[in-house]
Amino acid sequence: MNKSTNRRLWLAAAVCVAMTGCASVKPIPYSGIASSSYLSPDSHNSRVPYRYDTPVSWRSYRKIMLEPVAVYRGADNQFGSMSEEDKNALASYMQTKFAEKLGTRFELVNEPGPGTLQIKLTLTGAKTTTPVLGTFTKFDIGGGMYNSVQAIRGKEGMMNGSVIYSVEIYDALSRQLLSAYVTKQYPNAMNVGASFGALKAARVGIDKGADALAEQLSSDAAPMDGITRSH
Repeated sequence: MNKSTNRRLWLAAAVCVAMTGCASVKPIPYSGIASSSYLSPDSHNSRVPYRYDTPVSWRSYRKIMLEPVAVYRGADNQFGSMSEEDKNALASYMQTKFAEKLGTRFELVNEPGPGTLQIKLTLTGAKTTTPVLGTFTKFDIGGGMYNSVQAIRGKEGMMNGSVIYSVEIYDALSRQLLSAYVTKQYPNAMNVGASFGALKAARVGIDKGADALAEQLSSDAAPMDGITRSH
């Protein structure tokens, strides 16, 4: 890039930072999901800001029935101007990745039965990575400093993509809601590889979310925070 291009890119990045809100969309307890009225805010967890939990021994479950991932159509969705093609691509990737991760620890089944969890995933929002700038801000002085601080804080990188979705976990036989949450997932702010391609960062977010859910359901420890540090 020549100096003139660099100056223009940096100016756009500086304006974006000054506005403070250009890259950050906060999830909400979407009115159109079944568990919406059960969700409570958690102001201390930016990745999982709304959740509902009941006392449950996850280790008593050995099977999972994973419903097809739904794309949320409510008026309060947070897709912005994302195309239907991109929404469907993320939903398909989400189905594959969660089945892959959960399938390493549980038997995936198609019918309810004893010791079976039923999981419903709903893609409620997403953002693509800003072409060129998403990568540029990892290397220029101002953007690099901003992203470094964000990485330490576990926050979003400048002009990078993200994904928002809800998870609802039921006992497959009784249909009792055991746990539910809304989560926003995104790559580490200094993950350069995740800045290439409009949907790459959102896909990395899905990878992180699938890992976190598989870990939660394999343990009776405290609820997960939705953060996988290695991404």
